[in-house]
Amino acid sequence: MQLNLEGRHALVCGASQGIGHASAIELAQLGADVTLLARRAEVLETLTAALPRIHPEQHHGFIAVDVGDALALRAQSEALVARAPVHILVNNSGGPPPGSVLDATPQDFLAAWQQHLLACHTLAQAVVPGMRAAGWGRIVNVISTSVREPIPGIGVSNTTRGAVASWAKTLAGELAPFGITVNNVLPGSTCTPRIEQIVAARAQKSGKPLIEVQQAMEAEVPMHRFADASEIAAAVAFLASPAASYITGVSLPVDGGRMRSL
Repeated sequence: MQLNLEGRHALVCGASQGIGHASAIELAQLGADVTLLARRAEVLETLTAALPRIHPEQHHGFIAVDVGDALALRAQSEALVARAPVHILVNNSGGPPPGSVLDATPQDFLAAWQQHLLACHTLAQAVVPGMRAAGWGRIVNVISTSVREPIPGIGVSNTTRGAVASWAKTLAGELAPFGITVNNVLPGSTCTPRIEQIVAARAQKSGKPLIEVQQAMEAEVPMHRFADASEIAAAVAFLASPAASYITGVSLPVDGGRMRSL
């Protein structure tokens, strides 16, 4: 199986922690040059220095920017591709705060759309010209199983993630003739700060202890545990690899079998 990514440049969003950081490590281990993108420069500097380097020509870097700042994101992404075209884009960002959909304000939706859908679109517009020129590209969006089965208590996230999935499916059809694939990874409950936030919100609402809430959530998963971020990252890295050249427009659940739908 051809997994080698030497000579490819990957831009990984939300790379300071969780699934984004784990994905950056996986792509670096496959030989890609990796640029980390997140808000905290000091954290990114440390993580960049620690990324694997499996060959002498491999170079890593970072961009410190808030994906919610549309103008800054566009400027920094366009500056990056001017220096080094991006062949792999991993769109990944923390979810909106938990809450019922009816209680959400219009501003809650607008903020979520900027952080997710519009940020994905801005980055795609920046990197796709270089992918077309190379005749090769991978866009992988880390979304959520909620695009198939809405998750109670995260109404804004359910809505926004679904929009990103539809955007990606449309984009996949447009870019397929150029050798560029667009796919989604749908993580289930994963050991990240995000799941800690969701567990805490459910505990507060129910009045139950955190451990009891977490155990109940784990019991809903056939594997009876949450995923490790590296298990989600493995799927991201595969879809970014040459081996996945004929896979596009799919949403791949990595959820331990939690979803009941096909």
